[in-house]
Amino acid sequence: MGMSLDERVRAAVAALLHATGESQTDLAAALGVGQAQVSRRQSGITAWSLTDCDAVAAHYGIDVLELLAGPTRAVESLPRERRRGPGRRSRAARPAAVGERVAR
Repeated sequence: MGMSLDERVRAAVAALLHATGESQTDLAAALGVGQAQVSRRQSGITAWSLTDCDAVAAHYGIDVLELLAGPTRAVESLPRERRRGPGRRSRAARPAAVGERVAR
């Protein structure tokens, strides 16, 4: 059997975060909730509501049905200008180790 709807939405949100280079904190701010609420939804403790799904889809500029369809459809429908470019690093990129130089 395939993924449940909850699993598809969580996978789609994770894929969109990755594709855009956004963090859970960025998404939470856009949705007007705390990062902990996004974390609870992404870990499956709390389900993403339909209202949440509408807000997530609107934030990423995709149709809510594309979000509900899962990660592949969600990312394929993401507007090009929302995608992280080849040279852009996520703000959630790993911090430099002590003594390691960071290229700017």
